Amino acid sequence: MKVIFLKDVKGKGKKGEIKNVSDGYAHNFLLKQELAIEATPGNMKKLEAQKNKVNQQAAEELQQAKELKEKLEKITVEISAKAGDGGRLFGSITTKQIAEALQASSSIKIDKRKMELADGIRALGYTKVPVKLHHEVMATLNVHVKEVK
Repeated sequence: MKVIFLKDVKGKGKKGEIKNVSDGYAHNFLLKQELAIEATPGNMKKLEAQKNKVNQQAAEELQQAKELKEKLEKITVEISAKAGDGGRLFGSITTKQIAEALQASSSIKIDKRKMELADGIRALGYTKVPVKLHHEVMATLNVHVKEVK
């Protein structure tokens, strides 16, 4: 019997796959547990429509990430901090502070975990912070740390 898997089933198939399984296994386990549905022409069309919808959403997300990248690369986030001799900061500027300053200045909300900064910014001046917007799109955000007078 041909079935379309609705969920991943270990050792048998992944979600969206169409496979041939024994009739007993299909009726007594997969269909009862709602892990799969029978592969009828109507169900095949539904599966195809769902795949098309997912592909369309993925394309839209990629396009939005590219547009956000263009906006971010034009912006410079300004943060003020106390500094000592030689431009060394007391403490450091974290990704959380950068995200908050970005939202306050340009109302663009980005999760701090998407900013790939190894450790905090510890000096005055300009720093380029890589931001992962999508698995295919990386943006560079300019951060200017200036001294509080």
